[in-house]
Amino acid sequence: MVIAIDGPAGSGKSTVAKRIAGILGYAFLNSGSFYRGITLLALRNAINPTDEQALTALAKSLSIEYAHSCLVINGEDVEDKLHSDAVDAQVSAVSAVVPLRRIVNEKIRAVTESQNVVCEGRDMTTTVFPDADYKFYLDASIDVQATRRYQQGVSNLTLEEIKETIRARDESDKNKAEGSLKIASDATYIDTSGLTVDKVCAIIIDLII
Repeated sequence: MVIAIDGPAGSGKSTVAKRIAGILGYAFLNSGSFYRGITLLALRNAINPTDEQALTALAKSLSIEYAHSCLVINGEDVEDKLHSDAVDAQVSAVSAVVPLRRIVNEKIRAVTESQNVVCEGRDMTTTVFPDADYKFYLDASIDVQATRRYQQGVSNLTLEEIKETIRARDESDKNKAEGSLKIASDATYIDTSGLTVDKVCAIIIDLII
């Protein structure tokens, strides 16, 4: 079974997806980690985030696995390196590269072939798993999005700077040539702004079980 959850940064989709996966005993997969991992490697190799040919070649060359909710690239667990300000600044441009997205989508689908999963991202319900068993789109106000990201303590930016970064990334993601951030016509929309994680999970579980 595939349960797909989309939404912008700070909507709570990662936290909720992990919780749902734990409740159901399913694997959890964060598609954004794949793009962040490739961005991290691109930065290490001084690859320009707009160099489609170099980025695509890099993505093809990498051994990418997703084990125990952690991204492993070429044998290295990079999970704790994925949310730096440097990666945040480049990941939207990297993830906009269409040939690279197709490579990542193939890797994501391969990971989910033999197990039940709760996967979250920005085009899970529309592009990667259009036939998912259940689809959800989580949303939140920009103020709530920024506050949640700020409280994670992984950024050196101010709250206002984080807000502008999120606003710019969401706008970019909504206008991607492929895999854009949008609400699938058959997805359940949930505004999480005033809801606790427990409440959001309860809404989703009630619809699944």
